[in-house]
Amino acid sequence: MNQATYLNNQFIIAMPGLADPNFFHTVTYLCQHNHEGALGIIINRSAEMKLGDIFKQMKIHSTSLCAAEAPVFAGGPVQQERGFVLHTRGGGWDATTAVSESISLTTSRDVIEAIAVGKGPEQYLVALGYAGWGEGQLEQEMLANAWLNTQCSQQVLFDTPINVRWQAAAEQIGIDINRLTMQAGHS
Repeated sequence: MNQATYLNNQFIIAMPGLADPNFFHTVTYLCQHNHEGALGIIINRSAEMKLGDIFKQMKIHSTSLCAAEAPVFAGGPVQQERGFVLHTRGGGWDATTAVSESISLTTSRDVIEAIAVGKGPEQYLVALGYAGWGEGQLEQEMLANAWLNTQCSQQVLFDTPINVRWQAAAEQIGIDINRLTMQAGHS
């Protein structure tokens, strides 16, 4: 693939037939995709905990009830003990990578501390773990019809209810994902 065909800052949407329990009915935001592989954060799977639980585990004092009640996401099967914060740009946090002109990925404690006191990014999503693919692996899965891809929508990423993000991401490209068949043909 050349740089123009990499899927950075895009969603990949699991096709209905993708049975891998790590990715069944998921939407993954791709933070990095290049010749070495891909890294993404699943944006529609709850880790069954609140951000307040993370504050307690990290011994961070919180004054923001809204932040403490925010969901934590299960970002993927790799390094599930490690936290990742997808957020709108700005703030000058340590260990931050710009994914697009408007979205960054931060892995440092300072962003969590700022969120805890209401001084963090305007919009954010906190996840434990990430999804990773080795060289050429995601491309092979795309060819095998395991995934659809579409442009990232900040509305879907930050504002759409978690339980409808899979459908909402597919609707961006005019597809009712619930009506797709399990098998796809190749000519």
